[in-house]
Amino acid sequence: MKKKLISLLEVIIPVLLFMVLVITEPFYSPDAFMCDSLYSKMEGTDRRIKIITVDEETLEAYGNFEEWSREKIANLIELLCADKEHMPSVIALDFLFTGETDKPGDGLLVQACKNGCPVIAASNLVYRGKTEKTGSDIRFNKWNVELVETPYEALDEQVKSGFTNAYLAQDGKVRYTKLYETMGKERIDSLAWLVYEEFLTGQGLTPKMPRLDARGLMHFSFSGVVGEYSHLSLSEVLKGNIPASEFEDCIVFVGAYAPGFQDAYMTAAERDSQMYGVEIQANIVQALLDGKTAVPASVLWYILIAGMVLAVFFFVARKQKLLPVVIEAIVLMVGHVLIGKFLAGKGYTITQIYFVLILVLGVLYQIIGKYVAEKLRRRKLLSTFKKYVAHQVVDELAKDDSFKLRLGGEKRDIAVLFVDIRGFTPLSERLAPEEVVKVLNEYLNLTTSCILRNEGMLDKFIGDATMAVFNAPIDLEDYTYKAVKTALDMQAGAKKLRQDVSFGIGVNCGEAVVGNIGCEFRMDYTAIGDTVNTAARLESRAPKGEILISEQVYERVKDRVEAEYVGEMELKGKSNIVKTYRVIKEKES
Repeated sequence: MKKKLISLLEVIIPVLLFMVLVITEPFYSPDAFMCDSLYSKMEGTDRRIKIITVDEETLEAYGNFEEWSREKIANLIELLCADKEHMPSVIALDFLFTGETDKPGDGLLVQACKNGCPVIAASNLVYRGKTEKTGSDIRFNKWNVELVETPYEALDEQVKSGFTNAYLAQDGKVRYTKLYETMGKERIDSLAWLVYEEFLTGQGLTPKMPRLDARGLMHFSFSGVVGEYSHLSLSEVLKGNIPASEFEDCIVFVGAYAPGFQDAYMTAAERDSQMYGVEIQANIVQALLDGKTAVPASVLWYILIAGMVLAVFFFVARKQKLLPVVIEAIVLMVGHVLIGKFLAGKGYTITQIYFVLILVLGVLYQIIGKYVAEKLRRRKLLSTFKKYVAHQVVDELAKDDSFKLRLGGEKRDIAVLFVDIRGFTPLSERLAPEEVVKVLNEYLNLTTSCILRNEGMLDKFIGDATMAVFNAPIDLEDYTYKAVKTALDMQAGAKKLRQDVSFGIGVNCGEAVVGNIGCEFRMDYTAIGDTVNTAARLESRAPKGEILISEQVYERVKDRVEAEYVGEMELKGKSNIVKTYRVIKEKES
């Protein structure tokens, strides 16, 4: 039950976290950076859009803009619109001409706009938050339009005017705008929309309002970076150095292009450069013309669909190995990006970072979880082996990442030792149970220490007998000699214990099946086969205090161990006679 609950939480928690992240947008800035990079279509600026700039050169020629007579802008309009057959399609004045300054200049500007080509002037919206009540619902409207700053009255009557407010996202960058606002029942259009509308209408086309989000905002793609639109200095145009024919049938913006105007903003087009407001207006108009506008896709539908995909991924990943999990996560990330680009082309945007973040966290969880589980598995495995195998062997196992505790075995050439306590049964009849256990523990401790000291594996205790295997689970040099050396160490150690108790030891070598025998929930690492059975039979025939070895063992150790031929023995369960030797001692080197 606990395991099922953990598995369920491994699916539910990341999906819930994803939903919370999408709704709360805690990482808006990095997500916006990713989306800007993916969704922007920097396909180049439209050559029909030109900017006449009041730049440093113009200010140097004519002085402080605040002190200008509006006659200069009137002269510009007259110059551009002198030839009615070859004039611009529309002129957009990205300056806020509020209030009258000097009557002659103001009048000339009004007259130029009246007699020339279509002119759109700038206005400005003043927002002031307001608490509004609709029935029983009370809410605070931070987008409440308190005031519209329009051109001076005579000009306002002559031209259309649209607001040029810059709308900054959470990260302080311009990437969306408003095309209209409402003040009461009155609709107020933006400068960009009016320019777009005038341009299409002049060509006999019908302007189309793109999708807007719930706040009336529209995401737009920038077509060019800072300075990419064709921009010409106002002073050069007025001096006649640039012919009016240059602007034929064009959308002409006239705006500030110098730092002193403080009309520059960070945008989604570039991370480190500010773009002048007039260039932003040009980008908005081109986005409308090219259909490069979008709104956020439905958060509810996005969460449902993406959440289901994540749920399936985490459900499947629980039972998979790490490599498939990583590959699937990468495929999903790439797929999410491609879907985002596809939707952007259809006018909808989705966030990117949160889906990717959850997948990355999921993969890290899989890596850490599988690493920790493997570490715990190996620690448990090695801890278990330390009870049966020499520490040197355990250290080697720890280095072998491919070693696994699993059912099954392999054929190996091994040496097998059986040792049994002689005289223990009558002794146990005389002693109290506590004394019997104490004596048994002393002898088993001796056998175990001798086995581990010679790098053998303690296979099992069988009552008062012990079985040891040499050359498993890993390769061991000189393992047959080490098995015999273990028997000699036991023989020597037994002399220091009770005189009425001793060992009978049998050693054999040869091929056997070594591995985990049993079932998934209960297995023993052991050796089976005729080699093992013969060693057990030799031990059963060994007299008190003696070591019997087979001919195979003798042939391998005869140069290092003194042994005498006992003769041929018939062993229980063996059809063939076994030639047997009694080990005397190690030869002196």
